[in-house]
Amino acid sequence: MASKIAISLVLAALLACAAVSGASARRLEEDTASPEEEEERHPAAVFPELPVPEHELPPLPKVELPPFPEVYLPPKPELPPFPEVDLPPKPEFPGIPEFHFPEPEAKP
Repeated sequence: MASKIAISLVLAALLACAAVSGASARRLEEDTASPEEEEERHPAAVFPELPVPEHELPPLPKVELPPFPEVYLPPKPELPPFPEVDLPPKPEFPGIPEFHFPEPEAKP
């Protein structure tokens, strides 16, 4: 029973692929027409050269903005001074005792 369903699904997929490929082949044949046929299909595709008039842009209009409204802002509060902090001495990180970075060579 399952094999009959699988076979019918495979046949349906093959028929769908054949239909799609046939339609795309027809579309491809229509798109690749000879130049004579293209001229017959699109006679208005060749545009005559028209003189382009030179023009100047009109001057921009003068725009006056309304005055900016005055807004009351209270004065900024002063921040208290930062307290001085006594930090402990910075610990030294242990390094690799046998490793030293090579000194850069002097370039001429």
